[in-house]
Amino acid sequence: MSPEIANFTPSVFWDVDRETLDLQANKSFIINRVLGRGQMSDWMLLKTYYTIEGIVDIAKKLRTLDPRTLAFVACLGHEKKEAFRCYTYTQSTPIPWVF
Repeated sequence: MSPEIANFTPSVFWDVDRETLDLQANKSFIINRVLGRGQMSDWMLLKTYYTIEGIVDIAKKLRTLDPRTLAFVACLGHEKKEAFRCYTYTQSTPIPWVF
């Protein structure tokens, strides 16, 4: 396991083998997990590994983000919510356990 991945809270990647995660190859997956399930310490680590602009660019392409995370990332990147894929293509039935 890379030392960078080992620094994240283990519960963020509870269902995958952390040994196989690569910071560059799995960038989208890592950013999605930290935004959705991470703690503040995980967010601080994420900012050291990727730029804010890079995080926002990846978040724009994600299919799902809960409303709070979407608002946070949009505010952080000075973007409109409409610029995010998860806002323009919302699910017809929201996932109840996200809220």
